[in-house]
Amino acid sequence: MIAENEQRIAVHEAVCAERYQGIIDKFTRGEKRMQRIEYIIYFLLLVLLFGPAGAFKAFEALLK
Repeated sequence: MIAENEQRIAVHEAVCAERYQGIIDKFTRGEKRMQRIEYIIYFLLLVLLFGPAGAFKAFEALLK
């Protein structure tokens, strides 16, 4: 009985570890997507403030 419970707990812990790793992977992918969206928003803000030509000049200056 005790060995059976220990086995069930070990299986449960293994399943939870896999699920946890999946959650961490999704957070990592989500972080990259959010960073990309953040950069797009910054660029659109530059376009609104300086116009398209000014935004491209500012963007080029940032890349140098």
